[in-house]
Amino acid sequence: MGGGGQLTVPGEQVSGRAGAFYTWEEVQSHCNRNDQWLVIDRKVYNITQWAKRHPGGIRVISHYAGEDATEAFTAFHPDVKFVRKFLKPLLIGELAATEPSQDRNKNATIIQDFHTLRAKVEREGLFQAQPLFFCLHLGHILLLEALAWLIVWVWGTSWTLTFLSAVMLATAQSQAGWLQHDFGHLSVFKKSSWNHVLHKFAIGHLKGASANWWNHRHYQHHAKPNIFSKDPDVNMLHVFVVGAIQPVEYGIKKIKYMPYHHQHQYFFLVGPPLLIPVYFHIQIIRTMISRHDWVDLAWSLSYYLRYLCCSVPMYGLFGSVVLISFIRFLESNWFVWVTQMNHLPMNIDHEKHQDWLSMQLHATCNIEQSPFNDWFSGHLNFQIEHHLFPTMPRHNYHLVAPLVRALCEKHGVPYQVKTMWQGLADVVRSLKNSGDLWLDAYLHK
Repeated sequence: MGGGGQLTVPGEQVSGRAGAFYTWEEVQSHCNRNDQWLVIDRKVYNITQWAKRHPGGIRVISHYAGEDATEAFTAFHPDVKFVRKFLKPLLIGELAATEPSQDRNKNATIIQDFHTLRAKVEREGLFQAQPLFFCLHLGHILLLEALAWLIVWVWGTSWTLTFLSAVMLATAQSQAGWLQHDFGHLSVFKKSSWNHVLHKFAIGHLKGASANWWNHRHYQHHAKPNIFSKDPDVNMLHVFVVGAIQPVEYGIKKIKYMPYHHQHQYFFLVGPPLLIPVYFHIQIIRTMISRHDWVDLAWSLSYYLRYLCCSVPMYGLFGSVVLISFIRFLESNWFVWVTQMNHLPMNIDHEKHQDWLSMQLHATCNIEQSPFNDWFSGHLNFQIEHHLFPTMPRHNYHLVAPLVRALCEKHGVPYQVKTMWQGLADVVRSLKNSGDLWLDAYLHK
């Protein structure tokens, strides 16, 4: 125990008392659904009840139960001092003096150096947004939508003009996706409440989706990227096997929901085309209804009402449904390829309890910078910097990138940068490699 620690029983509802001292072993024993502790700056908090009311969702905070959450806490909250007010009632003690500040096998030197880097970029003002950048971005989205409808309204609904209009609307949807991503990460305004309101507008009224659904899903991805059962983006619902570990596990257990050795081929049919039009739409509607999220539902309906008012007079109801389905098809392809080229070819594994820098760098890579790549990907070609500093405005990623690269070189952490074509090709290549691993394990192990 050590340091005057309090003996606790795993699973027992423990309130603790401020002023008590605990060991890492004790903290780590409180990591199940009904008994959750975590550590922030050596302070021990009992989040068992608070997790259910956590604005970011119960899952993202529960992923750090029994762990040191200091780096994640700092990364996700722009105003740390304000959030600490909510932590005070949850405080039950602190780590014993004999305990290290980091848990498990995390590299203390890397943690300290990254903390120093974050302090440096804060001093240099790289977390300050440029309002004009986001106003212009919103303006070009609205302009694309207006021109798309104007074309078919003035010159008619021929196949050629309808296709051109659909491409423009899909482009507007994709760019609105990057904009809602900015608001969702609280990277535009200093006040979180303003970001939340504009997030609902951007994802709800501009796109027809749900802000709460996105928050609860996407923050898990950032908290534990490419980690099975924690990152929903690698939950492939048995349609694909990914990484180097899962295919072998499936093969040894003789699991064959799909012909995984052909997944790099059927990916083109069921991955990019169907993620948004089918899977995300079903998930969003089910989430809003099951959680009684009527505010997000109202925002979502406002988009579809606006769309139908524009499309039905020219295409009729059936034609409008066909058109929106095609727009979603185009948008889905855009979204999947951009997001997967940064993550799918990278390390995908079970929880390894790494420090923030190492965990994010093993799960992410960058795509080369260019004006087109920046626009096309919403600056997510700087995926490494985005994952390390999720609340940083994206127009500053290129400024912090050399500092991050230097830190990685110092500690021997791989910092990968690819061309756009290499990134896209690596998605298919990684699926083929995973499929081959599955087949070998399925047949021979």
